[in-house]
Amino acid sequence: METKSRWAAHGGSQLVCSHASSATGTEMTFAVFLPPQAASGPCPVLWYLSGLTSTHANVMEKGEYRRAAAELGLVIVCPDTSPRGDGVADDEAYDMGQGAGFYLDATEAPWADHYRMETYVRDELPALIAENFPVDTARQAIFGHSMGGHGALTLALKNPERYRSCSAFAPIVAPIEVPWGQKALPLYLGQDQAAWRRYDACALIEDGARFDAFLVDQGDADNFLAPQLQPERLEKACLSADIELTLRMQPGYDHSYYFISTFMDDHLAWHAERLN
Repeated sequence: METKSRWAAHGGSQLVCSHASSATGTEMTFAVFLPPQAASGPCPVLWYLSGLTSTHANVMEKGEYRRAAAELGLVIVCPDTSPRGDGVADDEAYDMGQGAGFYLDATEAPWADHYRMETYVRDELPALIAENFPVDTARQAIFGHSMGGHGALTLALKNPERYRSCSAFAPIVAPIEVPWGQKALPLYLGQDQAAWRRYDACALIEDGARFDAFLVDQGDADNFLAPQLQPERLEKACLSADIELTLRMQPGYDHSYYFISTFMDDHLAWHAERLN
């Protein structure tokens, strides 16, 4: 692992690091914020998964999480959204390829060679973080935005013993039912729709997966709300499965980091309550 940059922030440190990933077969970059409490011992860790077209830098530069994370004693880790580099399959469209990994393990050519973001986020990166930073691996939580919200929800549902809490900003909750997923899932996973269901939060719930509770914020001025996000599907699935869902429709907010940064403190406090 190489530390590429480090800045002092709110009594702690904001780092950007890179390493050679065995899961993706590429160099991967991630951001990690260490609160001041990390100087005294292990702290709980909160994983943030970014959305389409993003890297680790989007939330690091615009998410405004450091002040609250420092106060609450949370380590924040922000991985990239996909493998990148020469020789890594890509697509001219923004919603496929580099920047659009969908937090899944691809099985179809040419994507299967490098696109193993589920394994990377679930297994490889946590092991690397635990080896190099003062984190309490018994206290982990996960959240994300849009495609990253999809990743957070599906990872939590498939690994409820790993994460104590899960939240999302404007998540894709049912990719099988919306254009983003209907494009990406068959290209990454093939035509067997049973494989798609492992990466669809609503389908996972329908198939028996469970998690204690979710917090979801969604702007009602989000131009992706009706065609791509459809949080009412998650609301229906959670109600049927008796999963506690706090779905907050936020008037006037869109899909941007202005929206995310506005409600970031609420999400960090919600996770900290469950982690501590």
